[in-house]
Amino acid sequence: MTPMTANPSSAADNAAPDATADATAAQRDQALLFHSLHTAAAPLALANVWDAASARLVEQSGARAIATTSAGVAWGLGAADGGGLGRDEMLALTARIVAAVRVPVTADIEDGFGATAADVAGTVGDVIAAGAVGVNLEDGQQDGRRTGGSPLRPVAEQAGRLAAARAAADAAGIPLYINARVDTYLLGAGEPETRLQETLTRAAAYLAAGASGIFVPGVDDPLVIAALAELVGGPLNVTGGPGLPTVPELGKLGVARVSLGPAVAQAAYAVVRRAARDLAAQGGYTALTDVIPYPDLNTLMR
Repeated sequence: MTPMTANPSSAADNAAPDATADATAAQRDQALLFHSLHTAAAPLALANVWDAASARLVEQSGARAIATTSAGVAWGLGAADGGGLGRDEMLALTARIVAAVRVPVTADIEDGFGATAADVAGTVGDVIAAGAVGVNLEDGQQDGRRTGGSPLRPVAEQAGRLAAARAAADAAGIPLYINARVDTYLLGAGEPETRLQETLTRAAAYLAAGASGIFVPGVDDPLVIAALAELVGGPLNVTGGPGLPTVPELGKLGVARVSLGPAVAQAAYAVVRRAARDLAAQGGYTALTDVIPYPDLNTLMR
């Protein structure tokens, strides 16, 4: 009798689904972990990154998660923020950052890279495929800002885009953290006396559509921040920076997440400008007195 031999292709076919299932389970676990980090008792502090090196530096600092900055990503890839970066470039960079770190990664996908809710769903599916477990999705609209119309999408339209994002995440089997960005304060939309209520109205609609939390950048009044934290109905994310309350102070106001947005990238590029100007004008090197040693950075990237 001829002995039976294993079929290598059959073994490979069986292994592939198992590997996919394991990867999906690991990503699902990271997504659940990322959700759990949003608490006012210990706010999630995010120094937003724009490439693999900045991501590893932030992870090395003890950060519990990594968030990208669309502005920093765009600038680093030679584009302007606010619609200047291509969708495929964003996806490739997101995948590179996910591969560079062990902690959960959330991606800033601006307005979803598309005119329709279906476009947003497609982007979200691809961001999940890149390994991210969270996204930022904003309601500011570039066309309105360029033409002098409303800087914000209509509430129902944005809610539909968020619902499409949630459906795409559900289809992928990942409990994606969808951080719905409300740009009322950032863009100075509407009258100051109605801005808080407009923000709350939008927040309620976005959470009902499937958002996990609400991001209100540009708000700096502690009283307004406290009101938002109390009334939004979900985890609140605000931006931090010089002159604003510290992360622990924001936690006491009820904030669950604090982001630095493009500020870290801006600070890095400020060093480039200072060094270049000093070298060009004086032939000096004063901007280079506090650098990370080459061996440290090189070892970090191995």
